Amino acid sequence: MISNSKGKYLRKGKVLFLDKAHPSLMDELENLGYSCHYDPAITPGKLISILPELSGLIVRSKFRLDKNILQHADKLQFIGRVGSGLENIDVDYARSKGIVCMNSPEGNRDAVGEYALGLLLALINNLVIADREVRQGTWEREKNRGVEIKGKTVAIIGYGNTGSAFAQRLQGFEAKIIAFDKHKKNYTPAFVKEGSLEEVYEHADIVSFHVPLNPETRYMCDRQFFERFQKNILLVNTARGGILNTSDLVAALKSGKVQGAALDVLEYEHLSFEKLEKKDLPPPFQYLASSKNVVLSPHIAGWTHESYIKLSTVLAEKIKALR
Repeated sequence: MISNSKGKYLRKGKVLFLDKAHPSLMDELENLGYSCHYDPAITPGKLISILPELSGLIVRSKFRLDKNILQHADKLQFIGRVGSGLENIDVDYARSKGIVCMNSPEGNRDAVGEYALGLLLALINNLVIADREVRQGTWEREKNRGVEIKGKTVAIIGYGNTGSAFAQRLQGFEAKIIAFDKHKKNYTPAFVKEGSLEEVYEHADIVSFHVPLNPETRYMCDRQFFERFQKNILLVNTARGGILNTSDLVAALKSGKVQGAALDVLEYEHLSFEKLEKKDLPPPFQYLASSKNVVLSPHIAGWTHESYIKLSTVLAEKIKALR
């Protein structure tokens, strides 16, 4: 039997937290009458054994919740994803069992919007390189001359929570903004032009990705994608590493078709970077890591103190709405 932190068994049902969330989420669920338990070290086998007892799961990305696991979810009412991506959940199968799958992209949209802009500014102004050089006593001004966003055409691929937040923050830079989202129509404010992918290929100077990872978007950014652009471009990715073919990006960087890339996410994230030497990582990553026209960060675009709270607050409200 799973008990909550106060030792109570509550009639609403049992909720298991597989990953860390802000404490306010557990507090809110217990106030709603759920019995909550946190077990980040649970094994898939143990999860399967207790899954028939559970009313809810709170997850990030620890487990692949596929049919093999979810078929044991006899009482499960909801799966709450603290974050945006649902790629680790077999959503179609879950829904076929009456399980509501929900996420909380509204909680970190501001963080990602700001971070994408920060990555872009760091890239076009050589901030990372200049910082390292000055710390080493090197004072290079001409070599680190930057470029301005003003007057450039920025293409936003995917105009959901983070894409729209990025556009809003670009507004003051007087850039031309094109948004492409194949699943929406009449969705942009006046300062953003709703465009086709062909218009993106023709006009874009800068491309920023804000799409989920699914079979449709996996490797959408590949050699053929790069070759269609009329101009040489700069690329920003704060979405998912799997949408970008890293080997093809390396080829585009070498050819100059991509003049620079700012990446918060990598397709190699399933590897444990903490336990690997750089030399043991795939050659395309080694190229990125040694390139002066590439900025890298460890999937932290949505990782702010404020978003940590908001992600849980948003999810709690959605779970409340199930009643």
